[in-house]
Amino acid sequence: MPSPLLFTPLRLRGLTVRNRVAMSPMCQYCARDGLADDWHLVHLGSRAVGGAGLVMVEATAVAPEGRISPGCLGLWNDAQADALARIARFVRDQSGVPGIQLAHAGRKGSCQPSWRGGAPLAAQEGAWEVPSPSAIPFDAASPVPRAADAGELAALVDAYGRAARRAVAAGFALLEIHAAHGYLLHQFLSPLSNRREDSFGGSFENRTRLLRQVVTRVRDCMPDAMPLFVRISAKDWAAGGWDLPDAERLSAGLSRMGVDLIDVSSGGLLPDAAIAVSPGYQVPLARSIRRAAGVPTAAVGLITDAAQAEAILAQGAADLVFLGRELLRDPYWPQKARHALGLEPCVPAPYRSAVRKAA
Repeated sequence: MPSPLLFTPLRLRGLTVRNRVAMSPMCQYCARDGLADDWHLVHLGSRAVGGAGLVMVEATAVAPEGRISPGCLGLWNDAQADALARIARFVRDQSGVPGIQLAHAGRKGSCQPSWRGGAPLAAQEGAWEVPSPSAIPFDAASPVPRAADAGELAALVDAYGRAARRAVAAGFALLEIHAAHGYLLHQFLSPLSNRREDSFGGSFENRTRLLRQVVTRVRDCMPDAMPLFVRISAKDWAAGGWDLPDAERLSAGLSRMGVDLIDVSSGGLLPDAAIAVSPGYQVPLARSIRRAAGVPTAAVGLITDAAQAEAILAQGAADLVFLGRELLRDPYWPQKARHALGLEPCVPAPYRSAVRKAA
């Protein structure tokens, strides 16, 4: 019988990912001054030990004001890059691919960690001013953001470039730009949050301009053989918002600019979007973008079962499967998926006694 697609290698530029199981970037909100610590090493390293082919570090801010919370990771200085380098080394040592997601929260920044409720920070808690395309708050409880001017946007593009260079120097093998879930780059894409009247607002071309500038700068700061992903929300799930035809058009353009895979999620721009959540509910979006834009995609969202993940690949909906909460629940999900799909275990040498067959 043919090998399960879930455990076949994926080749992107000069990189080979050993299987199609990827750990989705998931914020831990426990860094100090943007520095990764022992928690991040064990959290990410255990998923590499567990067999994930790609281990993606959580949304990592390119500037201090780009953090969601004071506990978010950063890459705006060399000390942060040094702290992340040991994580990249460990993931590589386990035959995994270390990736990192570069991000800016925009109007969704300056908040408490989600496990503390996620409310906007008060002044006495160290709140900072948040930029956005327009002075439109995320919700009624959020502060009104500052509409970023052209000089700030140019500085932001530079910040992405510097963060990309640090990520490469730290040993990461793959970079992802976060343009989803209502964070800054997504805020520019959607007409619901972008009401600008300059060259960064209005038309599709203008609203996608900042993301395209960031992609160009990051791609220029990476080796040619290193893959670049972009995570997008394929739709806002709201009338008049960013929608699937926009995402297909954007994805085709990003592919021509040197983006190797579109990581397809959805939502996050609005607090009250009506989303019909069910197992694999975002998979059709990844399939549509893959077919319409002719670009590899990743599927994410309530993917929990080995047969489900295998079917996504077999049906041509995506080239890679990102797991989020399921990998939080079980770092060794890839090993169980191998068993479920009829494959022998593939574990690190120190663990082989746990799977050794009886004599």
